Amino acid sequence: MGTTASQLSKESLSEYQSNPFKERICQVFSTSEQKDGSLTFEDFLDLLSAFSDSATLEIKSHYAFRIFDFDDDGTLDCADLEKLVNCLTGETNDAKLSSTEMKQLISNILEESDIDKDGTVNLSEFQHLLQTPIIICIYKCPIDSHLIYPQFLQDCALKTSSGPWRCMHLFNFSV
Repeated sequence: MGTTASQLSKESLSEYQSNPFKERICQVFSTSEQKDGSLTFEDFLDLLSAFSDSATLEIKSHYAFRIFDFDDDGTLDCADLEKLVNCLTGETNDAKLSSTEMKQLISNILEESDIDKDGTVNLSEFQHLLQTPIIICIYKCPIDSHLIYPQFLQDCALKTSSGPWRCMHLFNFSV
C-alpha cells in the first residue's frame, strides 16, 4: 500500500478521490505534526465517525464548517465562500462562474446566512442555516455522495440564493 501501518495517506482513500473537498477533509482530520494531511488510523476513525449516520447534526455541521473554513480563522468569509463554490462547481472553464456571477452568489449566500451582518458566516450562523426546511429537505435527497455533476451544481447555484448550501449532501447530513 506504500504507507506505514500507522499512517494512511490521502491517496490511499479511494472513496474520497471524487470528493472535491478530499484535500481539505484530510487537513481538518489530520493530527500530523508535518501538517501534510496524512491520517493516522485514529484520525481516519474520527473522520468516519464524524460523518457516519449515527453522528449528530451538531458534530457533522462542526466538521463541515471546519472543512469549508479554508483559512482556519473560524468564519466563512468571501474568500472561503469563493473556494467553496469553486470546489462544488469545478474550476474548469466551462463550469467556472464569471466574476459577476461569483460576486452575486456570495452576496446572496451572505444575505441569507449572515445573521449578524458582519460580512462572514460563523459556526452558529452556519448551524442555524442547516436547520432551515430547504436544507433539511436536501439532506434527505437520495443522491450518491460520490457523484458530482459540476454543471448541475452550477445551475443549482445560479437559480437559487442558497445554491452551494444545497450541495451539503456531499457530507451525508441526516436529520
